[in-house]
Amino acid sequence: MSVPPAPSRPAPLLIACALGIEQFALRSGVRRSAPGPVTVLRTGMGARAAEAAVTRALGEGDPAGDTAVIASGFCAGLAPGMHPGDLIVADETRGPYGSTPCTGPELLADALAEALPGRTVHTGPLTGSDHVVRGHERAELRATGAIAVDMESAATLWSALRAGPRPVAAVRVVVDAPEHELVRIGTLRGGISAFRVLRAVLPAFFEWHRSLLLPRR
Repeated sequence: MSVPPAPSRPAPLLIACALGIEQFALRSGVRRSAPGPVTVLRTGMGARAAEAAVTRALGEGDPAGDTAVIASGFCAGLAPGMHPGDLIVADETRGPYGSTPCTGPELLADALAEALPGRTVHTGPLTGSDHVVRGHERAELRATGAIAVDMESAATLWSALRAGPRPVAAVRVVVDAPEHELVRIGTLRGGISAFRVLRAVLPAFFEWHRSLLLPRR
């Protein structure tokens, strides 16, 4: 009598963020139904910290090489008219090692629009920086075609793909925008808005993950 094959193990999802408050916001949504194991990894700030943390996490906890990776957290918007709480879905990330195409950005943008009705979702290039961007630097980065900037996403996705082929994505919540810089009055209110949005993104992440699970090798 033939023995039926064992069911496939659900592919894991790794969500990488830099700050403790980002990790807290994202972890609060993990209690909802997920298609497989989910880890919310705090990498620390900056590209080097992100590269080291993601490389270590995938090297230790990804023996089959099938973990999907999402870089998430807060970012600075570059386009005039952006507001705290707007969502950024990267179609590519840009950093010192070049550009990294993202997997299924249209699917992810649609899932976010459904999960957070009324929130504006922007799709485009997400660029990296080694410092907080202000003033004229925003305009210079915007001139390259980028729509937002953060310090870890490019390194996170580059490190994930260096460890092996897999779905990768970057979703950020605008906390700082041209007309709403962090140094201005109202920063706290904008930060609270961004935090609430970040707490609500997990259903969209899970929908993207369900649709793009890697086949077992």
